[in-house]
Amino acid sequence: MPRWIVLAIPVDGVSETDRNARTLVEFEGSTEEAETALLAAANSYEHKLWKVRRREIFNCSSRSYFIRIHGRLTTYGLLLQLAERVQDTVEPAGGHDDHV
Repeated sequence: MPRWIVLAIPVDGVSETDRNARTLVEFEGSTEEAETALLAAANSYEHKLWKVRRREIFNCSSRSYFIRIHGRLTTYGLLLQLAERVQDTVEPAGGHDDHV
């Protein structure tokens, strides 16, 4: 089963020290489940706001949304991105590779 993460990448309204991407959720599931999780995050993520007064969601693709969340005094713009793991260098549990 594929492994997914949903990332929140600050784009607008944040300071230079707050521009790091955040992993909002990590899980295993189908593509459909992953796209549902991305939309759920777009509908609920609040960044640093205590109370969201308005939320705008823009569909960039089936795997990304731009959200603009408005508080009383601040507005944040964030790119929410769905990413599928395509490689992991850690061996599966119990597996050993004896080839040199």
